[in-house]
Amino acid sequence: MTESLLPVRIIGCGYDAPDRIVTNDDMARMVDTSDAWIREMTGIHERRFAADDEALSDLGLRAARQAIAHAGIDPAEIDLIVVATSTPDMCMPASAALIQARLGASRAACFDLEAACTGFVYGITVAQQFLQTGMYRTALVVGGDLLSRYLNFKDRRTAVLFGDGAGAVVLRAGGEKGILATHLGADGNGGDFIQLPVGSRVPPSVENVEAGRHNVVMNGREVYRFAVDIVPRAIENVLQQAGIPLERVDHIILHQANRRIMEAAAKRLGIPEERMIVNIDRFSNTSAGTIPIALAEAVEQGRIRKGDLVCLVGFGSGLTWGSTLLEWTSDTPMPPRDRLVNPPAPAGGEG
Repeated sequence: MTESLLPVRIIGCGYDAPDRIVTNDDMARMVDTSDAWIREMTGIHERRFAADDEALSDLGLRAARQAIAHAGIDPAEIDLIVVATSTPDMCMPASAALIQARLGASRAACFDLEAACTGFVYGITVAQQFLQTGMYRTALVVGGDLLSRYLNFKDRRTAVLFGDGAGAVVLRAGGEKGILATHLGADGNGGDFIQLPVGSRVPPSVENVEAGRHNVVMNGREVYRFAVDIVPRAIENVLQQAGIPLERVDHIILHQANRRIMEAAAKRLGIPEERMIVNIDRFSNTSAGTIPIALAEAVEQGRIRKGDLVCLVGFGSGLTWGSTLLEWTSDTPMPPRDRLVNPPAPAGGEG
């Protein structure tokens, strides 16, 4: 059965973050903390906060436009749009549909997917299923969050961790095989460890908002234990599926939750930290946005090149985890990031 499945690869990527940079010193004026404490405990130096009139679809749209330009395709070629987020513009319609309309990708089926910080890995895996069976040929996967909207600035343990941002990739079936293996997992018994409670259980109301029941809550100690245990296992699982040893992997892009988690994971795996792509210092934890932002930025900088093996690893609320092993198959330079409302149509295309 698997022999008849089409190969799937990433042909373009992009990312976007709000203009507003919030430094640790800025945070110290909002919450009882300090630059030194934040750096030591998290590795974060600054983060981005969205403007009052920005929503998840705004950041996702800009990331998507860069990814589409990088892929050299027209939005009309997109068959499927998946948006991984815990902070959609609204409960309905899906942010994917809002992005579809603004892209002009009128033929695309659209839906949102919620797997918290693992959402982007889940999104790639779900989109891959549609492509490798031949149902669709081209998919856009966006991952991002605006968690600044849900922070409790009386709790320095969570308020300093999160920021806003989004990344995107274009996937295409046929041609070279880029995605080599994927692995997904979940353990709902750990659902209390990371929560954003707003929803049908904690509906919008003056009382709930004033009581802070719509804020991110987290048991940091339990999340750390979970992460340092699951990350090596998720990597080992996906590498075993692909039949590729860890030594051959050029880059590991781990969910940017905390620099200490990355250091511990590298130690358990027995690899130098230099093989991990890290940008938590500048972007903080953007939940479903961390992996695609780090991927796109590394491609933009020329750090990831054609032929490199890259392992994406997510973990987060649910508890969820996932890993994807891929070979980077593109040698096309990233286009400059801009914020044009109506960017020119891309020239050429990729078959």
